[in-house]
Amino acid sequence: MINVPIVTQKYQATIPKEVRKKLKIKPGDKIVFFEEPSGKFVVMKEEDFIKEIAGLCEDIEETVKESRKGFARAEKKD
Repeated sequence: MINVPIVTQKYQATIPKEVRKKLKIKPGDKIVFFEEPSGKFVVMKEEDFIKEIAGLCEDIEETVKESRKGFARAEKKD
């Protein structure tokens, strides 16, 4: 699917219907634009973005816990 909305003089663009439906965007929803390391931009609903970030934080927390366990085991050996 390719859509090419036009940007107005106020830098506004209409989100195409197909995109709104796929992302389940409703009037009043906030959307997030972020740049991936590749330079591509991604558009997400704010609530979906927050859920994704929260999931990443859980992964980081789990990694930190496992690292601490490993350090504790290493200290016991010394």
